[in-house]
Amino acid sequence: MVHGEFESMRAIYTLLPDFVPEPIAWGTYDTIPDTHFFLCQYRDMQSKIPGPDELAARLAALHRKSKSPNGKFGFHITTYGGNLPQLNEWEDSWETFFTKSMKWALELEREAKGPTAELDVLTPVILDRVIPRLLGPLESRGRSVKPSLVHGDLWYANSGIDAETGQPLIFDACCFYAHNEYELGQWRPICNKLGAEYLAAYHSYIDISPPKEDYDGRLDLYKLKFNTHVSALFSDDMTLRKQ
Repeated sequence: MVHGEFESMRAIYTLLPDFVPEPIAWGTYDTIPDTHFFLCQYRDMQSKIPGPDELAARLAALHRKSKSPNGKFGFHITTYGGNLPQLNEWEDSWETFFTKSMKWALELEREAKGPTAELDVLTPVILDRVIPRLLGPLESRGRSVKPSLVHGDLWYANSGIDAETGQPLIFDACCFYAHNEYELGQWRPICNKLGAEYLAAYHSYIDISPPKEDYDGRLDLYKLKFNTHVSALFSDDMTLRKQ
């Protein structure tokens, strides 16, 4: 888990060293083999959410500057959202990658909370109908999706303001190379505080992917992935299934 965070933070730091604390090391205690550590630079932060334009400018720069090492979607190591692993196997197609990722999240959620008849009905609809309808057009009729490095869990609590510079900082990353708009799906759940003004600021730097008429549906689909993963994380909270 800490290895995945180290590699995630290092990937961001390599591109934008002022956007994250510098990762220094990770490892396992010699005398306590089931205890691990992740060490990074200390940055004093204000307990405030970065402003829309400031955060959007740096996030857009991360998405633009990043380049997948093999041109594919995924990551070279497993990363974790909370204590649950993400499926990061390399794929040529964003639709294929996201379908596998969504299926994995649904399986984790079912394992955490148990099966339901409703979930059994909805799962094949999501995987076989909704995802192809919303993501297929991104990679058809001459369109393509650039694999961009995403933070992977960029809700407001994983951001702050550097007390010295006044600039945005992000942390607790679980990176992989994805459609850049995937990052914005995390701004849709009710628990988040990065609202419409943050989306508007982001798209002042990077335009909405075509076809634009599918934008809201794509973000709702990406939101579903985040909500499903969170529901799997908190197995005792059944209300999360209703988000």
